[in-house]
Amino acid sequence: MNHFPIFLNTAGRRIVLSGGGDAALAKLRLLMKTTAHITVFAVHADDQIKAWDADGKLRLIDRAMEPGDAMCAALFYAADEDEAEDKRTAAIAHADGALVNIVDNLADSQFITPAIVDRDPVTVAIGTEGAAPVLARAIKADLEERLPTSLGTLARIGKVFRKAADALPFGRPRRDFWRDYYFNAGPKAMSDGEEAVQPALDDLLADHLMRETRKGHVSFVGAGPGDPELLTLKARKALDEADVVIYDRLISKEILELARREATMIDVGKEAFGPSTPQEVINELIVEHGLKGAQVVRLKSGDATVFGRLDEEIEAVTEAGVDYHIVPGITAASAAVASIGQSLTRRGRNSSVRFLTGHDTRGFADHDWKALAQPGEVAAIYMGKKSARFIQGRLMMHGIDPSTPVTFVENASRADQQVLSTTVAEMEPTLTEAGLGGPALTFIGLAPRAALAAIPEIPLPQMQEQIQEAH
Repeated sequence: MNHFPIFLNTAGRRIVLSGGGDAALAKLRLLMKTTAHITVFAVHADDQIKAWDADGKLRLIDRAMEPGDAMCAALFYAADEDEAEDKRTAAIAHADGALVNIVDNLADSQFITPAIVDRDPVTVAIGTEGAAPVLARAIKADLEERLPTSLGTLARIGKVFRKAADALPFGRPRRDFWRDYYFNAGPKAMSDGEEAVQPALDDLLADHLMRETRKGHVSFVGAGPGDPELLTLKARKALDEADVVIYDRLISKEILELARREATMIDVGKEAFGPSTPQEVINELIVEHGLKGAQVVRLKSGDATVFGRLDEEIEAVTEAGVDYHIVPGITAASAAVASIGQSLTRRGRNSSVRFLTGHDTRGFADHDWKALAQPGEVAAIYMGKKSARFIQGRLMMHGIDPSTPVTFVENASRADQQVLSTTVAEMEPTLTEAGLGGPALTFIGLAPRAALAAIPEIPLPQMQEQIQEAH
């Protein structure tokens, strides 16, 4: 981010613009929405600018800008549409201490003017750092349709009412009140006319003052495999309401950005065979904040119910008397298998699929390798990178066809996703040589559809005969 977005207070301050043509008109239409004192320098000003001057909406000085003309100005716009003149006036404004914008010259401008959705006092600014103005306009048009014109009226009335709302305890009680106003009581009252909003606010405050303080609550939320677009609506709502977010190492930064800015963020990352926060400490943190009355989100990658040690955390909050609920997420296996164009089950191939872990609290995890080695079996192995050689050895010992496909999907659903296709016989050293650094899902018995299409299909009975002959 090269341009940091802020909202500058221009009330009663000077804004100076040099120029009198189309570029100047476009900027002035926007600037006149402010309460700033606007001064325009132009030798040849458009008739509309002259009319605004006559109406007292701005001050027009019909000469070229000179040193000292931008003194005490908060902002200056060079809009003469002449490179040499814009450079000259910008230098004057720089010397006078104003922040400078040169129209259509991003490189030499100190600030840029974003596309704006105006629901005064609610203002949405959209900037692309000059990279995609067309995209900014498209986003603006979309927001214009989504945000009701009454939003500004609700915000103005709410602003006046803020002092009365301070009677509510600071924090969540106030947030609950304002959420109720802006998304429920306020819009309903507006349908009866603006005069109905104030009485509705009074009634709403009285109702909230009578309510008991909301108790602490824990939401065990599945954050999905990493792509924020795969987050469920319930998960997004929980993040929006969270006071405390306790999250795993594998949660993507894009998803963490969706949490309330005021929320306390606690990283309790665990890394296989590496640094980890003890489970007991995680349990204590969840309970501690829940008992303090916080709305806690325990954010787990994938689906919280799959290899997430969820039961231990539920037992801890239940024992402490803290309420909870579970928000399921998309597990890594679902995202990974979708990325290779396959399904986890297929008629005539396998009627079941096994979700396995490559290691547990005691080390590498043992499973029913004999069953897994049968033709047509499919397994999705979580946390299987470190144990790949162990898994390979166990499968080979129990007679699996060495050519059985194996697929590793690293960082499933994310922009840096990688797919590695191999066979049981080549699992190692293929995996080590690939040097995958991120979390990876291992599929036994599945190959990417594109790779599969290049292999002649052998009927299952014939494949079984070949395996029996080989052994």
